[in-house]
Amino acid sequence: MSETSWLDVPSSDRAASRKAIRFEERPTCTVKEACAAVGIGKTKMHELIGGGAVGSVKVGRRRLVTVPSLLRYLSAAHAQNTK
Repeated sequence: MSETSWLDVPSSDRAASRKAIRFEERPTCTVKEACAAVGIGKTKMHELIGGGAVGSVKVGRRRLVTVPSLLRYLSAAHAQNTK
């Protein structure tokens, strides 16, 4: 059986594969996706990133939120609010 390279997969199939990954399993997401997932605005998300509460990486001009850091922030905020 031959291995298929990611580049050998048609772009429409690659896009479908990316969308099939559950949000919490993704390494990163866009700021817009993070805002939609959490239910906050872009300004608040950038405040959280700037304050270090949520991690991010910059790829070129694009800012990507690290999903594990976002999930940790939400977990900690939930724990704090349920005390």
